[in-house]
Amino acid sequence: MSEQFLETINAGYQFKGPSFVLGGAMLDKVTQTNTLVRLPMATLNRHGLIAGATGSGKTKTLQIIAEQLSKEGVPSLLMDIKGDLSGIAMPSAGHRKIDERHAAIGIPFTAGGSPVEFLSISDEKGARLRATVTEFGPVLFSKILSLNDTQAGIVAVVFKYCDDNALPLLDLMDFKKALQFMTNEGKAEVQDIYGLISSSSVGSIMRKIVELEQQGASVFFGERSFDVDDLCRTDELGRGIVSVIRLTDIQDRPKLFSTFMLQILAEIYSTFPEAGDADKPKLVLFIDEAHLVFDQASDALMDQLEAIVKLIRSKGVGLFFVTQNPADIPESVLGQLGLKVQHSLRAFTAKDRKAIRLAAQNYPITEFYDVDQLLTELGIGEALVTALNEKGIPTPLVHTMLRAPESRMDVLTDAEINSIVKVSPLVKKYNQVVDRDSAHDILTEKIEAAQAEERQEELKEQRAKARSTTSSRRKEKSTLEKVMSNTTTRQIGRTLARELARGLLGILGGKRR
Repeated sequence: MSEQFLETINAGYQFKGPSFVLGGAMLDKVTQTNTLVRLPMATLNRHGLIAGATGSGKTKTLQIIAEQLSKEGVPSLLMDIKGDLSGIAMPSAGHRKIDERHAAIGIPFTAGGSPVEFLSISDEKGARLRATVTEFGPVLFSKILSLNDTQAGIVAVVFKYCDDNALPLLDLMDFKKALQFMTNEGKAEVQDIYGLISSSSVGSIMRKIVELEQQGASVFFGERSFDVDDLCRTDELGRGIVSVIRLTDIQDRPKLFSTFMLQILAEIYSTFPEAGDADKPKLVLFIDEAHLVFDQASDALMDQLEAIVKLIRSKGVGLFFVTQNPADIPESVLGQLGLKVQHSLRAFTAKDRKAIRLAAQNYPITEFYDVDQLLTELGIGEALVTALNEKGIPTPLVHTMLRAPESRMDVLTDAEINSIVKVSPLVKKYNQVVDRDSAHDILTEKIEAAQAEERQEELKEQRAKARSTTSSRRKEKSTLEKVMSNTTTRQIGRTLARELARGLLGILGGKRR
């Protein structure tokens, strides 16, 4: 059995093109020294799964693959939700147990860090990732908001109106302002050209946008828009740059996380050229805590994700989903994943045991292992591995003792993070605030101008009315004014005044006598 096993593994994990060592093969829980499990670079754009219970070592497996890709000149993008991937930037301090592990595998241990770029879509330190609403487009934007067909139609009209009138939709405020304008001040204009817009549907769309804003999406939408080509850089030594997106402060905001992920994937798919069959990928994305993407995804969003997963490999891009259980990944996506690295699973309940049986069915049949049993007995840093060879055929399933990461298996200090961010060219490029006129500004000015013009018209009408009233009063004197202005009346008045004065003086004179 041992000789047959060694022959099978050695034949199954030898590749003509470039590859790297993931670890050493194990049989009966014993590491078979110098029987190496390699991963071929040519098929890493066929996507992958890294699964396992908490504490089983799947994050370190991600770290191993990312740093080996970097050494081969392949850049990668890592989603650091738990905050424990920043150590990939610094060399490992080494340890006696690491040396023992590598001696058992049959390869030397060499410490080394990878070139790292820190990115952020929130308030974490790093180059700020943003995207405009316009870049999402009406279809993707509607799917993110989980809108029905009627509401999605209104979103399409908003995009069309803004395109026709040169109104840039940069952030969520722009979209809301455009929607409000089209249902109030601009209602007649919009209705004539695009048809009637339902006010109840508009209200539903507004509530969906508010929900997205409450998860912090206002920070993500805007300028300067991130260029995905900046994810494909190498350093002066030819090593692929590892871009680490620090997401520790958005664990409770899955809507923002899934929005960001879908936008990145859609932008890569739409802008990257066809790559054909290459010796290695152009870019690899590691989506940690992948269940956060799928749990919050609507049916429409799932359809979009499935289509991207199927098609994006032709662009030379690989996707690796990192999660606790393969059942977290929809079957339609799971079936597209060529590499599978399965760490230990826990069997505490009947539901857990059922999940383990289902997980075992995702792997090639093997005569060397009882997969159901072994899945619950894997040690930390051990995994069941199968990949696609250069012909696209699955390699034999093998129990693998994984090599140790060459980089630090711990987080960086704030000072270390600051030192990396300080010299980042992307921070200088993307963290400057860009404030150009957008739909919100243009429509606000338009409304204010219209209101000012309307106010001027009102004032003009009031002044005209006032002048008309004054003129009328001048032309139509009252009866008293007419009487008092009469010559006879004025003469009688003077005579009466004179006689009254004489009488008064006569009285006073009599008293005097």
